Amino acid sequence: MRRHQSRHRVGPGLRAFIGRNSNCRQQRLFRDTAASAAPVGLCYYGTYHTLILAPATSNTVAKCVVGISNTLVTNVFAQPGKCRLPAIVFACDTAPELETEAPKGMVKVYPREIDLKNTERLKSFESTVVVESLEHLRTALGRRRRELHG
Repeated sequence: MRRHQSRHRVGPGLRAFIGRNSNCRQQRLFRDTAASAAPVGLCYYGTYHTLILAPATSNTVAKCVVGISNTLVTNVFAQPGKCRLPAIVFACDTAPELETEAPKGMVKVYPREIDLKNTERLKSFESTVVVESLEHLRTALGRRRRELHG
């Protein structure tokens, strides 16, 4: 797995919108340190064209599926959906057995049945693409770029 180094830490995962007027190499990153009204409010004014939620933990996926938007991440998922902005979600818990990176190295995890069901439920959301690997994320991003730029 390739690691990306950044001088900005964004917490457990990248939460990014790619702006309508930017080329796809530019991203606006928001860190969950304050109320989410500012970045989410921009959804109403055409500032963004795509939500990328990566990675999405089982807790985040569960909240998104049942409509709980009490954090920046879940609010950032809910509001663009209300504005009909497409979303690409990189879900973490996608198979009954997975290997994941822990602080001391790779470990096996066994997502619960409810986690797997929530990931499946999220796939049924309008304008939402759920990806299950970095390769699928790259493919989905490429597809979205082609949709936007012909």
